[in-house]
Amino acid sequence: MKIPTRILLPVFAALAIVAGLLTYLWWQLQHTTLHARTGNTSVVSDIAILTTQNYADLSAGDAGLLALREGDVLALQGNWKDAQTKYEEAVRNNAGLQALRKLVQAQLQRRDINGAKNTRNKLQAQGAKPEDLLLIDVIILLRTGELVQAKTLLANAPESPHKQYGLALLNIIQGNHESAKNELVTVVNGWDPVLRTYAKTLQAAYDEYALFPESPEIHLITLLSRALAESQQCELALPLLTQVVKKQDDYRDAWIVQGYCELMGERYENARSSLERAYNLDPEKPEIQYFLARAYSALDDNVNAVTFSQYALQNGFEPQKEIRRFLATEAEITGNTALALEQYRALSQLPDADLQTFAKVVSLFMSANQKTDALAFAESATRKWPTEAKAFELLGWVQEGMGQTEDAKANYQKALQLNPALSSAKEKLSRL
Repeated sequence: MKIPTRILLPVFAALAIVAGLLTYLWWQLQHTTLHARTGNTSVVSDIAILTTQNYADLSAGDAGLLALREGDVLALQGNWKDAQTKYEEAVRNNAGLQALRKLVQAQLQRRDINGAKNTRNKLQAQGAKPEDLLLIDVIILLRTGELVQAKTLLANAPESPHKQYGLALLNIIQGNHESAKNELVTVVNGWDPVLRTYAKTLQAAYDEYALFPESPEIHLITLLSRALAESQQCELALPLLTQVVKKQDDYRDAWIVQGYCELMGERYENARSSLERAYNLDPEKPEIQYFLARAYSALDDNVNAVTFSQYALQNGFEPQKEIRRFLATEAEITGNTALALEQYRALSQLPDADLQTFAKVVSLFMSANQKTDALAFAESATRKWPTEAKAFELLGWVQEGMGQTEDAKANYQKALQLNPALSSAKEKLSRL
């Protein structure tokens, strides 16, 4: 039976919220690293210095917190590989238990069970709470299919929201939905705010299904799979989704969630296949087009990534910032500087555009030898951010590239007045 669209909350309603959050963080964090993947490497590497915080300028504690922030941005984008790298930096820079907790989360997302076990042991050695360790152990057992061991571990554990949440996950996997709902109520009333949020997400799936009691069970399984995906438990959702698509091969939303989870778990070929299936069922849905573009990108098929991200933009994907940023990156990789510049210029016109966006526009103008346009953009950056040292460093860099040495020196000096610790400006000034 074909399930009416009105029955289902759009699978990507929550994912759109997440995308909005990640975009806000991405474009608001002034010091997030630019990832240059192509083009004029000398220009790109120099411009990256202008728009990132140098670890040498920070104390060890500050460097750890910065790496943690950058990892969070990447995690919200679903880029768990680079997020893990940042969390590892945070650990090395003594960001403490918080960094280790984030690291184990990234390792679990990436199916690195051995790495997660090692990090779990480091958490224990550094005095992590027993209930935190319990939940990590339970999730590892659930991921590896050791359900009996997980059940035994939970039965012997003292009461906590972590125990109840673990029991809820176990019951969902086993199809014991009444027991799962009872455990979720306890978690929602518990003291852990993160688990409360996850529990409410899972409760919402049950609540929605209850509105339509005549719906088939695969509808409930799909709703729960979506909720698990939103709660960063894609690996638990995938076996459930396999059941769904075997029973109903044309269930679009199940294919979307499956493709998304495969993408998050770095099963890129599988993600492409699932999302192509969803696309064949609904070729106009921008969310499918966006995640399909990401799957193509992960497989280094950047031409198709550009094509499908353009489709998503044309069909109204939101947040627009995220799709334009992604499209610009893919366009650069394919050597389409004009398309990349078009996207960054559009982003720079938004009221909340940041210095990083302006710097990217400037770098593309410089690489295209459009130095007059680069100068105009750099000058406008100093007017928009008159107290930001990197804005003046950016202007000095353009002037240096245009042979305006004295003006460049003056702006490097201005940057150092605003931030005497800005080592990249010191280096540029010294070479003049």
